Amino acid sequence: MEIIGKLIKVLPEQSGQSERGTWVRGGFVIETEEQFPRQVAFSLWGEEKVNAVKNLNPHTQIKVHFNPESREYQDKWYTDLRCFKIETFNPLVGGNEFVQSSNSPYPVNNATPFQPNNIAPAPSVPEYEGGNFTQQATEDDDLPF
Repeated sequence: MEIIGKLIKVLPEQSGQSERGTWVRGGFVIETEEQFPRQVAFSLWGEEKVNAVKNLNPHTQIKVHFNPESREYQDKWYTDLRCFKIETFNPLVGGNEFVQSSNSPYPVNNATPFQPNNIAPAPSVPEYEGGNFTQQATEDDDLPF
């Protein structure tokens, strides 16, 4: 899954020791750019990923690729949005393109331009000419008016 928004906060990192060694967990919050903006928190695992987010400037527009995971503990469910890749908006490239920085620890997949959802074009609107509406007939138009 992916979502686009502006980075508004980097969460404090947490670290500890386990049987497999030292672990580092971090996170960040973005705000979506919709009519009713939402704030969404993501988690990161690994020192390289945590440090990469620390280096981003606040209010940077980013595209976050993530996997939602839920688990149960004592009859309560907890959901975690685990980020696995971040792309930043680069206005110098031109258009609405998101690119991955060269020093990012996230997997490189030759970032492609962001395309909004395919939206069908609006139907043609008849023109108003002196009290009458006129519309050019098309081959698909079998209506008598």
